[in-house]
Amino acid sequence: MASDVMTISDMCAAFDVTPRTLRFYEAKELLSPVRDGTRRLFTKRDRARLTLILRGKRFGFSLEDIRQLLDLYDRDGSQETQLARTYDVARARLVQMEQQRAELDEAIVELKGQLVWGAEVLANFRKTAAE
Repeated sequence: MASDVMTISDMCAAFDVTPRTLRFYEAKELLSPVRDGTRRLFTKRDRARLTLILRGKRFGFSLEDIRQLLDLYDRDGSQETQLARTYDVARARLVQMEQQRAELDEAIVELKGQLVWGAEVLANFRKTAAE
């Protein structure tokens, strides 16, 4: 069984997370490591769940969305239900991300214009000061 489980240190190294992160996900009941005294031992299931949690966070899913998606699998073991719901959540998130990108692109154009204006004003100040 020892090879089937990982310690918190092993998990941190394997997933590039902190112990605090793992304890936070455990407190939110997203992970449920086996307890051996004061040690937490993470199973293959925990590792799979953490992979999905981190992927969901990278895509900007809320922890509640992630919890619901993980719970769907736990509830009936069917990946179809989980996949269908994940697909819907992912499509909605993609729409949000594309809107954010459009807003960011607009802000970048506006900021570049302000920088051009600022450079011209500074150049005029410097030109006047030099005269």
